[in-house]
Amino acid sequence: MDTMPWNYWTKDGDDMPIPEPQRSFLEQILAKLNKDDRLLGVAIGGSYLSPEMDEYSDLDLIIVVDDVYYQQVLKERQLFASQLGSLLAAFTGEHVGEPRLLICLYDNPLVHVDLKFLLLQDFKTDRVENPVVLWERENLLTSAVSENPRNYPPFDPQWIEDRFWVCVHYGATKLGRGELFEAIDLLSFLRGFLAQLAKVQAGRLPRGVRNLEKEIPLLVPDFCQTIPGKHDRQEIARALQYTIYFYRQLRDGLKKPDLVVCSQAEAASTQYLQTIIDTAHFK
Repeated sequence: MDTMPWNYWTKDGDDMPIPEPQRSFLEQILAKLNKDDRLLGVAIGGSYLSPEMDEYSDLDLIIVVDDVYYQQVLKERQLFASQLGSLLAAFTGEHVGEPRLLICLYDNPLVHVDLKFLLLQDFKTDRVENPVVLWERENLLTSAVSENPRNYPPFDPQWIEDRFWVCVHYGATKLGRGELFEAIDLLSFLRGFLAQLAKVQAGRLPRGVRNLEKEIPLLVPDFCQTIPGKHDRQEIARALQYTIYFYRQLRDGLKKPDLVVCSQAEAASTQYLQTIIDTAHFK
């Protein structure tokens, strides 16, 4: 038996509506998807699962396909997506390591939609969250979620520590060579590390800089210090030095006795950065 929860635009039974234009798009496509015999169901994740969803949010949809038709649907993803609405542009997600993903921009209403195509078995196992089922056949998706619950991946500060000082050295080499845009990009990358550490300390999920201003407002001034004021070696060097200072503060604040600090790499990379800063041609 097919199920269609037409009250899907309320969250957890409360009265908080999904904002426009996302609600209009869901109404539009679900009426089409449940008529496709190749599909087993549709679920939604991402910001829909939290109070953060607003009119600027993407829609993260999981399309579960019958094994028999999976390769056909995957091959025809662009055509599949175009039949759901006014598709403006779409591309696959290899750049984020997910070739099963189709990233779409629709018009009328204008909304960003991620369509992830999965087999039922993959839906059971390849998840980092417990999505809400919007429509399904024979309770298949609901059973998969209840029997295979998923939690957000555990945070690993060692993963960051093992990479941080290599990145610092890389940034120093870019400064030394004068590749300032590359150094600025590196600072943005490191800021993602800092945000994860800061959010974990604040009891939040380590989801990088997303919603940082709302989740940890007291640390916003520190994060601003990691942004160079202009395309200038001295400014970038200052921002990188503050990034190092801020990282040490956050790392030590975790109080993780099992964290192996890469002391030699830390000393070597910071000394190298200082050497670059002290050179005459840098000034």
